[in-house]
Amino acid sequence: MSPTLLTIAICIALLGVAIMLLGVKALFVKGGSFPSPHAHDNPALRQRGVGCHRDSD
Repeated sequence: MSPTLLTIAICIALLGVAIMLLGVKALFVKGGSFPSPHAHDNPALRQRGVGCHRDSD
């Protein structure tokens, strides 16, 4: 196997592992879900006065 193909294979494997680890809670925990990406659902952003762009329309 050439070094280029080996590097690509390693990168694809690492990306696959990273995606699996990101979904562990959503896939394997009963009632688990991905966190909301919206600013209005984040308490730390609400304390700083940052709001969702949809709220400003």
